[in-house]
Amino acid sequence: MTDLILGIETSCDDTSVALVERDGTVVAASTASQAALHTRYGGVYPEMASRAHIDKILPTVRMVLDDSGVDPRGLRAIGVTRGPGLIGSLMVGVSTAVGLGQGWDVPVLGINHLRGHLRSADLEERRVDYPATILLVSGGHTFLARMTDPGTITLLGSTVDDSVGEAYDKVARMLGLGYPGGPAVDRLAATGSPVFPFPRPMLRDGLDFSFSGLKSAVERFLAAEPDAPPADVAASFVAACLEVLVAKCRRALAADRSECLVIVGGVAASPQLREAAGELCASAGVRLSLPPLRWSTDNGAMIGLATWDYLANGQAPPALATTSLSIESF
Repeated sequence: MTDLILGIETSCDDTSVALVERDGTVVAASTASQAALHTRYGGVYPEMASRAHIDKILPTVRMVLDDSGVDPRGLRAIGVTRGPGLIGSLMVGVSTAVGLGQGWDVPVLGINHLRGHLRSADLEERRVDYPATILLVSGGHTFLARMTDPGTITLLGSTVDDSVGEAYDKVARMLGLGYPGGPAVDRLAATGSPVFPFPRPMLRDGLDFSFSGLKSAVERFLAAEPDAPPADVAASFVAACLEVLVAKCRRALAADRSECLVIVGGVAASPQLREAAGELCASAGVRLSLPPLRWSTDNGAMIGLATWDYLANGQAPPALATTSLSIESF
């Protein structure tokens, strides 16, 4: 038996597979992106996403196994994303993992997609010291949590409506920037100035987030000022997002002692957020822990490392059908 787990991630539009060791070393990994497929729609088209996963998942698994030379019958386990995510995409990943597990006589564990992101900062090397304050920012979720160890998570605050990643994607569509929208907004914002006073929703209220009002404010502004420089609109939007995210992180760090601030999820790849978080941590006297850029977005490696957490403590993960955002579902 090899000391490796095969991680499979198909929660949205990327088919990603990786072989991961217990310490987070990634032996082999491959991701089949669907970005070109969905660009024409300005976002992910769920039916097409699930069909593309069907086409890509077995070739991607085979590529990872061939690259590593690993006999799959000797794997410790297969970890597969069970949710949250697009139901059709999740079904492709889960059914494939179950079939492979039966064929290879290898156990299959269903892993919460968010737990995978929470563990992504320790891929390739250990970066997280506990207790840690966690900010997860992605296309589907935005929340703050406290972790005292890899398996103990306390939710501190979450979005009451839209995630920051969704707001990025919608603003990108308003500005005609295409898909994926987040990186395009950041690139454009870097060339502009934050001169427009967009709102900072819930800036002074607790640790919950709200981005629906900010998104709507940008839409109303563009309708009233169609000739406004797009770069300045993008810069103003990003500045509003960052002010809220940083303020909430500062508040969470002040409430409880943390060794580090960990930022994970697709939006963690934002250079503006990374810079702002670095300044916050320097002033607060805590370390900033970020996943490498390649592991910030959805990937099979993070699912593999999260699977090791369950094997290490003998705990069984929740049922494969569980997809809600709650501490129990992690």
